[in-house]
Amino acid sequence: MNLFDDPQKTGEIVRELIVSYWMETETIQNYLANSENLDGVRAEEIKKALAADIVAELGHAQQLAKRVRVLGGRVPGSMEFKPSQRTLQPPKDSTDVASVIKGVINAEDGAIHQYRKIIKLCDGYDYGTQDLCITLMEDEETHRREFVGFLKEYEK
Repeated sequence: MNLFDDPQKTGEIVRELIVSYWMETETIQNYLANSENLDGVRAEEIKKALAADIVAELGHAQQLAKRVRVLGGRVPGSMEFKPSQRTLQPPKDSTDVASVIKGVINAEDGAIHQYRKIIKLCDGYDYGTQDLCITLMEDEETHRREFVGFLKEYEK
């Protein structure tokens, strides 16, 4: 079966890619806010890690947008955005670094789950999207692992 033989399946893949696109762009917003809002000596390493991950997440969003277009979809604008990352919101207490770390882990878990969903959806049909999502999932797993390590230190 060729990639464009099943417009309904391709449309479903595009819809799921857009879900991932929104997840990545929302993560950028929250990483930016948290990388600036956190205070304290112990926060510095987390702020640096978040700031560095913004670049990676932007790259993910760009790759997803490009794939949406390759598949004939339309990349949405901000008026179509619906936020969902409750656990990654900047805490009222700017020294609550642990809650930010937990929010990052939660967001990475969500992204990993979403990429796995797309990988399964694409199996045997859209190898390009499947390959992209495997690569992005691996990046998210690496980000998650880094923050799991940070959390170990904060929970001592």
